[in-house]
Amino acid sequence: MIFLYAFLVGGFICVIGQLLIDFTKMTPARILVLFVCLGVLLGAFGWYDKLVEIAGAGATVPLTGFGNSLAVGVKQAIKEDGLLGVITGGLSACAGGITVAVLSGLIVSFIAKPKDK
Repeated sequence: MIFLYAFLVGGFICVIGQLLIDFTKMTPARILVLFVCLGVLLGAFGWYDKLVEIAGAGATVPLTGFGNSLAVGVKQAIKEDGLLGVITGGLSACAGGITVAVLSGLIVSFIAKPKDK
């Protein structure tokens, strides 16, 4: 059942993004920022953790999961380091994912041959 829940929740998040693209004048970049901010808000209130318990990777893989990771990292760092945790918490919690994204982009830039539009 966990696979079904992951598929349904992840698919629902993607459907919301597609509907925003189709029926609003929002650019994809603004929708991505909206999803990250929504994940931060839901994570700050502790609601996103309940969704992760139900859906697993269906909730952690989309951009809302990245926002949740930022919020959880900041909350934990504030408990440990005080006010300095506001700055360092999100970066330390997501450092692995950010590093993989940057290195993947670097590798693809060496392999791919971009064309002018």
